[in-house]
Amino acid sequence: MPKPATATVAAVATAARTLSELDAAIEACRACPRLVAWREEAGRVKVARHRNDEYWAKPVPGFGDPDARVVLIGLAPGAHGSNRTGRMFTGDASGDFLFPALHATGFGSQPDARRRGDGLELRGCRIVSAARCAPPANKPTPDELARCLPFLDRELQLLPNARVLVALGSIGWDAAIKTLAALGHATPKPKPKFGHGAEAKIGPYTLLGTYHPSQQNTFTGKLTQPMLRAVFARAADLAAR
Repeated sequence: MPKPATATVAAVATAARTLSELDAAIEACRACPRLVAWREEAGRVKVARHRNDEYWAKPVPGFGDPDARVVLIGLAPGAHGSNRTGRMFTGDASGDFLFPALHATGFGSQPDARRRGDGLELRGCRIVSAARCAPPANKPTPDELARCLPFLDRELQLLPNARVLVALGSIGWDAAIKTLAALGHATPKPKPKFGHGAEAKIGPYTLLGTYHPSQQNTFTGKLTQPMLRAVFARAADLAAR
């Protein structure tokens, strides 16, 4: 049986009839006390470079095209990135690496993302995450990920044109597989393993893997712009079929 908090999130998520209603439900969520405390503390304490900014400091809803055929699944908001701006992957180093690749492959209207209302539009794709609150050390616990998963389940249901899921990192990969299983799509055996460029067919969806565009991957060269753009180009090709 699900834990009470998980059951509550599932009920709230299932009740959402539109993406707008789901976004509102996500923004109001306080199901994980540790994450609530951390995201709000980050918004109060801030960092020097953003000391004059007003932080969002709430769960971050999905962002992008409601008719998306490609869905990017990240890990969680950054404490001083989307926890500050309120928009997925906006305002930090990961986003600075991600959005040029999306722009180069036709998914983004511009190559950078600084804040909500800066003119950025996503075309044919939507960005979501496994956890919707910024976690300490960028590491949500297994219980926190499980509690948040119903939001991802419902978001995918509300994206009827989606056919390609791009997991940004192994946590996004695992979240995608769990979500597809929850929606009735059997996991292939053996279970598909995450890797950069990994690909798996699950139900009507194709799941693609890429290393997360975090600084520990991009600064070391583990993930380069050509590598990320190749995955997005593959996603665009699959989505066009």
